[in-house]
Amino acid sequence: MNFRPRPKDEPEINLIPFIDVLLVVLIFLMLTTTYSKFTEMQLKLPVADTEASRDYPKEVIVAVSADGRYMVNKQPVSGRGPEVLAEALVQAAKAGKDSVVIISADATATHQSVISVMEAARRVGLTQITFATQSSAQAGAQ
Repeated sequence: MNFRPRPKDEPEINLIPFIDVLLVVLIFLMLTTTYSKFTEMQLKLPVADTEASRDYPKEVIVAVSADGRYMVNKQPVSGRGPEVLAEALVQAAKAGKDSVVIISADATATHQSVISVMEAARRVGLTQITFATQSSAQAGAQ
């Protein structure tokens, strides 16, 4: 009887096929990944696909033209500062603090002019703000 322990074969893990597969995956990812720079992006805003617009009884529509002029509920606002806009918003907000401010800005309007509308709304306590856009189909037709 042979009571000596048999030599056990240690399982061997071959790493070479594993490394080959990883290199192929790495090469694939390098070839298919696109790198873009922020300076190369061409943006045209605002365009969005939205549902049909609803008529809000509590809405205050603020239009911002490309040259920075404002209209609140189709009434021109004299002046361009947030103080003047705040006064116009108070007069137009018939529902008080529950009014919804809809900013309808021209696509080429400056960022500062839109921020001025938001600042004026904040000053008078109007916290519900949304932006009006046109659908992609309407933008293509123009």
